[in-house]
Formats: sequence, C-alpha cells, structure tokens
Amino acid sequence: MLGTASTKKSGCRARRADRTSGTPHECFDGLMERGVRSGGQEQQWRLQNETEAVWATAVAFVLGAGAGILLLGGDPRPLAGPQSLAMPMAAVGGVVAASAFVVSTVRHHRGETAPMPRWQMLISNLSAVALTVVFAAVTAMGVLLATQVLATGLQGLRLGALGGGMLAGVASAVGGRFAYGAGIGLRTVDLAGILFGFLVIGTLFAMSTAADPRWWEHNFSTLGGGAGSWAFNGTLIVAGLIVATVGSYIGRDLHRLLGDGALARVTRVVVLWALTGAALAAIGLVPLERMKVAHNVIALGTLALFVIAAVTTARVFPGSPRALVVTTIGLTALVGVSVVLCFGFGIFGVTALEAIVIGLGMLWMLTLVRVLGILSPSQSRPSARAKLLR
Repeated sequence: MLGTASTKKSGCRARRADRTSGTPHECFDGLMERGVRSGGQEQQWRLQNETEAVWATAVAFVLGAGAGILLLGGDPRPLAGPQSLAMPMAAVGGVVAASAFVVSTVRHHRGETAPMPRWQMLISNLSAVALTVVFAAVTAMGVLLATQVLATGLQGLRLGALGGGMLAGVASAVGGRFAYGAGIGLRTVDLAGILFGFLVIGTLFAMSTAADPRWWEHNFSTLGGGAGSWAFNGTLIVAGLIVATVGSYIGRDLHRLLGDGALARVTRVVVLWALTGAALAAIGLVPLERMKVAHNVIALGTLALFVIAAVTTARVFPGSPRALVVTTIGLTALVGVSVVLCFGFGIFGVTALEAIVIGLGMLWMLTLVRVLGILSPSQSRPSARAKLLR
C-alpha cells in the first residue's frame, strides 16, 4: 500500500511538471471531474428537495382548503373584524404550517441526534419544538395582517364557505411551503430573519387594530393595552421564544466551530440568549397598563441582557471579524446619537427612538449570524462529552 501511494504521488508530481510543456494536467482533470460530479449530486439533491416542497405545498393547500370549508360554513363573513374569516383562517394556516415543519424535520433529520449525548439531544429536540410553535405563530400572524390589509382595500367583501376555504388553502400553502423548506435545512441567519420579519408583521397588525389610534405619542408598549392588546403582547411572547431559539442555534454553530473545548463559553452564550428571550416574553406577559413599574423594569432588563449576550457572543468568536467589529462600532455610535437627539434636542419621540434601537439591534444580530454562518461548518457535530458541564 505504501508503494502504491508513493507511485501515485510521484506520477502526479510528474504530470504537474508537464504543465510547463503544455501536456494536459491529468491530476487536475481528475479533481475537476470529481468536483463536477459532486456539484451534480448537490444539484440533484436540491432539485429533489424542491420537488418535495412543491408536493408539500399542494398537500398543505388541500388540507387548508378542506379545513377552511368545514370551519367557515354558514352565512358569508367579512375578511376581518368580529365573526370574520381572519381567525379561522389564521388557525388553519398555523396548524398546517406547524405540521409541515414537523413532517419535514422528521423526514430529513431522522437519526441525526442518535450519536449525540443526552444533553445535546435534549437541546436539539427543544429547539425543534420551539420552532414548531414559531412557524405556527408566524403563519397565523401573517394571515391576520394580510386579511386586515385586504379588508381595507376590499371593503364590503363577504365570502362563504367555499371562497373562505380557498383563501385558507392559499394561506396554508404559503405557510406550509415555507415551514417545509425550513425543516429541510434552517440556518441561524434564516432564523434571525424570521425574528425580524415576525416583529414587523406582529407590530404592524397591532398598529392596525390598536384601541388608541394615537398610541405613537407615547411608546410601543402602549400597543399592549386595550381590546387589541393580545396582538402586541403575543408578538413579544413569540419573539422571545424566537430569540431563545436563535441563541440555541448560535451555540450550535459556535460548538461546530470551536469544539468541546469551548463548551463552557458556548453554554454561557446560550444561557444569556435564553434569558434575553425570556425577558422579552415577560414584557408581553406584564402589560404596561396593568403593572407599569414592573413592565418598565423588565423592559430595561431585556435591553441590558441583549447587550450582555451580544458582547459575550462576540468575545467567543476566534479573532475579531472586521465586519462584526465595524458594525458594532457603527451601531453603537448611531444609538448614542439617537438618544441625544431624542432626549437632548427633542427632535423625535420615544417611539421613534425605540424603533431605531430595535432596528439597529436586529441589524447587528443579522451581521453576527451571517459572519458565524461563514465561519462555522454546516455538518452536525455530536459532542464527545457525556455531561455538558464537568
């Protein structure tokens, strides 16, 4: 075997030398052939997944339309408002999307946790459960916002069981395809994008149904009061769940990058993001109009936890990626300037300041997870430790 390897190596070296005389480089050709073949297999795999997603979309439409027709029987209903199509459609779409994610995850990741120790398997399974809830909530909130917008543009429109069922089928198809694709392969950057999108969708819906149309004169927490408070408070609760799950995925990527030797530092990162998510959810569970002092304390605590989690995560990175450093310095400066303009000169109100800070924070998180996605391997990495902390 040693002789064979030596012969292949010397032959390859000889052919490499032949490049100067114009002779084809056979070793290079062989590598290129294998690369094309590997690329072809990757392409075939993606096409197969796309075909599966199309079938999943069709099944989701049929299930959503069937359930919608059954639930929306009786007199025609408006798109939004009391006794409307919105809530049943949102419920159907959410259930179908969650089911699509479960089916896709089981199909494409069955046995992936088998070589993992119990603690790592538990974290992975908890993340999957959390994501199932997330995709149900994202789809439902998207349906509610869409029906609210359509009701504004199509005033007076009322649909019966068949028309409402078809709309429920379309909503289920969109949510089902999105969730099924996520079950095939969900990256940390995708999850951070879902967080940002869900915050925007939920806040817009809360604005459109706010009991006080002049809520913006105070702050975003004012949306958590009145008859429609469930929309904003529910958005915060689900967003907290997403933040905690993003933290779990960040920990997964850091472990793939750094290995078991960094488990103690990675664990601190995951715990801090979990606490940040729990604090964000607590803001929704403790509305401003009921417990003002507790609400404000929790809100400030959430901001502090976010900063601590961000700094801790950045320090775990090997080296200091320039993209992350530049973004951190730039956003810190912008937040400082915004605070001065708000409280020092009164150029804009607290609501605008909150929107700026949240937007900049999400931009920083997106930069973080994109850099992490570039650095970390995509393959699963089972830990060799039987216990997380020892």
